[in-house]
Amino acid sequence: MRIVITAGGTGGHIYPAIAILEKIKEYEPGSEILYIGTTDRMEKDIIPKLGYSYVGIEMKGLNRKKPLQNISVYFTFRKAIKEAMRQIKKFHPDIVVGVGGYISAPVIIAAHKLKCKILIHEQNSIPGITNKYVSKYANRICVSLPDTVSKFPKGKAIYTGNPRSEQILDAKPIQKKDFGLDETRKLVVIFMGSLGSVTMTQRLRELLPSFKNKNYQVILITGKSYYKDYKKIKIPDNVGIISYLDNLIELLKRTDLVVARAGASTIAEITAIGLPAILVPSPYVTENHQMKNAQELEKIQAASILEEKDFSKDTLIPMIDNILGDNVLYKKMKKSSKKLGVADSATRVYREIKKVIGE
Repeated sequence: MRIVITAGGTGGHIYPAIAILEKIKEYEPGSEILYIGTTDRMEKDIIPKLGYSYVGIEMKGLNRKKPLQNISVYFTFRKAIKEAMRQIKKFHPDIVVGVGGYISAPVIIAAHKLKCKILIHEQNSIPGITNKYVSKYANRICVSLPDTVSKFPKGKAIYTGNPRSEQILDAKPIQKKDFGLDETRKLVVIFMGSLGSVTMTQRLRELLPSFKNKNYQVILITGKSYYKDYKKIKIPDNVGIISYLDNLIELLKRTDLVVARAGASTIAEITAIGLPAILVPSPYVTENHQMKNAQELEKIQAASILEEKDFSKDTLIPMIDNILGDNVLYKKMKKSSKKLGVADSATRVYREIKKVIGE
């Protein structure tokens, strides 16, 4: 099989794309793969390191605050479509797969113009702008959450789960001692997305000293841009701070409770292993889709929601204490979270790719 895949911008798009690629390679080791991403976002570093052929195309996202700047975005977009067409023609794929991020739009439009078979994957409960726009060109649309099927053209969408969830099931858990942690004490992991958060950094700086004397351990993953902001804080002995972790899913398998944003990949990871969560949806995302993601878990009692505007030591710490201290509640959250997870999500997407090619 020859496949072009496109996704970019954040880990929420990139890591599900990688999960799909790895599943294709597992079933068909001889497959030829071309990844089309941006020239300046995370994927340009991550994908080549994994050994996949990579092409970067210049592309910009829409500026909602300064609409006049979108004039230049339009011309960049048109140029990106032409370059994507050139790359797709040269590669001659059996199918083009879009996994979100603004780079997906010109690539999927280029694929449509070249009459390629197209499959897209939507990670969030509310479809992103790109996937909503290109859905009319797709032969098949795979979605991560059951309710999202109804948000796309009738008959096109199918519930597969998020491919990232299958990756976490296959990952080997780390040993707590590798992080200098006590194997016998519960672990809370806090992270605010793959890039970190400027707004949450200040609140977390104020909050960390309050974990002193708690009977559980805490690891905060700051994001590379914000690690230096924590250097002058006096950190309790039961708190560890790291900037970024490539093997986060291996740590999550030894975690008892997570405090995190409600991005699509995070939802996939925690539901795959049945990990209770306190979700802090980002209020800065399109159509408030992280809140909708979090509500999917809250309504089945798999997670609790703490809005960013309410986030403080006076709200977060009692929530953590309550969940970890109530064994009945904890077991219920764990069971409910696991129920929403899809154990074979990447395999399901692979099968849909094969079906579309066969059609």
